[in-house]
Amino acid sequence: MARAAALAQAVEAVLGSRGNANRVFEILELLPGQEEEDVLCAARSCSRLFGALLERRELFVGQLPAEEASLADNYSAEDKYKIWMRHRYNDCVDSLAELMGHDSFQVKELALCTLMKFVELEARYPLIKVEWKGALTFPRELLKVVVDGLLPLGEDASLLISRFQEYLEYDDVRYFVMKAVTESIAQVMQKTKERPLPFYQQNVFSLISPMIMPNKESDMVKYMVKQDHWKELKVSKLQAHKQAFQNMWLSFLKHKLPTGLYKKVLVILHDSILPYMNEPTLMIDFLTVAYGIGGAISLLALNGLFILIHQHNLEYPDFYKKLYNLLDPSIYHVKYRARFFHLLDLFLSSSHLPAYLVAAFIKRLARLALTAPPEALLMVIPFICNLFRRHPACRVLVHRPNGPEDMSEDLYLMEEEEPSESRALQSCLWEIQALQNHYHPDVAKAAAVLNQSLSEMEDDISGLLELSAYELFDKEVKKKATDVPLEFEQVRGLFGKKNDIFAEHFTLA
Repeated sequence: MARAAALAQAVEAVLGSRGNANRVFEILELLPGQEEEDVLCAARSCSRLFGALLERRELFVGQLPAEEASLADNYSAEDKYKIWMRHRYNDCVDSLAELMGHDSFQVKELALCTLMKFVELEARYPLIKVEWKGALTFPRELLKVVVDGLLPLGEDASLLISRFQEYLEYDDVRYFVMKAVTESIAQVMQKTKERPLPFYQQNVFSLISPMIMPNKESDMVKYMVKQDHWKELKVSKLQAHKQAFQNMWLSFLKHKLPTGLYKKVLVILHDSILPYMNEPTLMIDFLTVAYGIGGAISLLALNGLFILIHQHNLEYPDFYKKLYNLLDPSIYHVKYRARFFHLLDLFLSSSHLPAYLVAAFIKRLARLALTAPPEALLMVIPFICNLFRRHPACRVLVHRPNGPEDMSEDLYLMEEEEPSESRALQSCLWEIQALQNHYHPDVAKAAAVLNQSLSEMEDDISGLLELSAYELFDKEVKKKATDVPLEFEQVRGLFGKKNDIFAEHFTLA
């Protein structure tokens, strides 16, 4: 309390008389202090002091001369004071930037909020000299200091970044943050020579992934500070925002990412990134590389590729061959199963696909189904039935007489990467027949559908895509118990007919 009172007195003294200007050092020297409470008191005092000086226009405006140069005779006493105090303000900003890396989150948060208060005040009362009418005076350099503080190289700053998210609701702040992030990525990643920086890259992703972009220019109405001729500036144009957004993501994605981060990006790419880019086709290289990696990353890349193929006329050679080779035992177990089969359904929906290609997909899905869990089988069997409805030429797989009865007689080549060479159309679906003897009654019942003629209407599999083992178990548990016969023939007594005679005799007696 005594420390807080002393600092408050120093603030009042500096603001009350320029003769007390040196007392600013009483505050500044505590900012890098060891005691957390002293640091917090000093940061609050700096906020009050320099906030008031900015509002009162008592800091030098324009290109700041060196402190020694300001002592020359060609500056008035007024200018000398403002230059000197502007240097103290810069010292304060530097100290607050360092405090964003403090061990205490409370200190970090206060440093962040104080710097953003200065950003707002500098936007209202610019320290930049306006040289022509309509020039932008937003404090980009100060905001860049904040962004650099949010993106440390050696620690997870996600909590502090989440505190910063409220400022990204301002269109002008978000615009200049995007530009600052792009600059930061170029500077930091160039020094590492393409070596991944897990903490830094995760921090960048935490900062840029929640950004909510406007859909149209009329949505851009929330600014931290509106300046003169605002409507003529790029910061008020949706096209400029989309360009900054695009440059930021392209600069982030052109560097090698940790595998976990790769997946996080691909999960949001189709709905949070591509729609807000001026040229979504610039993501082709990133998506094709991701599609070629294999495993879950390839599955996740499908969403973005689908948008580019469907909406932007992307031509992807051997797309279906690659899609076919993504079918491996893991597809029935990965957590992205629902998304993958939704897209697979879309890609196989065209009636113009050749029969050999669709037959290869059907056969491979059926073969992999032999080792799939019940919840996946209840989805994939209707999925296969829908493919038969769309492509009647493939029904020969079901109705071929004297076809192979097991794997040893099957002509289908599971290991063949080229669908046209897999000989799927020469095979039959003995796998589905095998599933008719599955231990789970619902699976056996679903597989038995292929013994009958299929209806023309497709099955709705949307509710089955995310079916889990827990839901399946819960459904079984909730089934009402029925009387279960224990014998094929009704028991007439403990000792057969003799027992009945004994019972009759006992009753007569």
